[in-house]
Amino acid sequence: MEQKKILVVDDERDLCDILLFNLDAAGYHAEAAHSAEEALSRQVAAFDLLLLDVMMPGMTGYELAERLKSDESTSHVPIIFLTAKDTEDDTLHGFSLGADDYVTKPFSVREVMARVKAVLHRSGNATATQISHEGLVLHIAGKSASVDNEPIALTRTEFDLLRLLLEHRGQVFSRQQLLERVWPRDVIVTERTVDVNIARLRKKLNRYASYLVSRTGFGYSYDTKQL
Repeated sequence: MEQKKILVVDDERDLCDILLFNLDAAGYHAEAAHSAEEALSRQVAAFDLLLLDVMMPGMTGYELAERLKSDESTSHVPIIFLTAKDTEDDTLHGFSLGADDYVTKPFSVREVMARVKAVLHRSGNATATQISHEGLVLHIAGKSASVDNEPIALTRTEFDLLRLLLEHRGQVFSRQQLLERVWPRDVIVTERTVDVNIARLRKKLNRYASYLVSRTGFGYSYDTKQL
């Protein structure tokens, strides 16, 4: 099972250290950003969850959440607010921005861990609206793709091929397996067709092209461990 990535956004460094320690111990990959601005410098779309403070110097957590939820490339990332703003109006405002949960300070670490597990479980069971690897994003409903927020034009076959490899990253598919799972059964194509489409994809993926790996004698995979 792929390790879930969590970004903690809070200007209280001691609190971040405590959360990072416990999240790592629970088997998650956790990172910290000490301001909303620092969080925006990360590839937020690559994270499975944000733990977000509200009152921080500069941009507030509310403002960051609103920005992320209005951006198609990051709108899918669940958010749990961790904040001292504990009035009913504060909580309702947080949920109105698209938050998945709202935990008020002071809190117990056990409570936060339980909330994290619950939100990740819900989001994992939801129908995926997009698939991403860092800045490479496939928007499932719109059948579109982007690299670092710049749209790229993919044919239907290229889109379906990339989607299959991204959904099963690290798994090697033979050319015959790719033909059976991507191309219509009533279309007669050769294994060379797979090579041609992979070559076209590589040209369009820019800095992500090297993740489309050819395994001599076996086939192709999208391998994030190559670099």
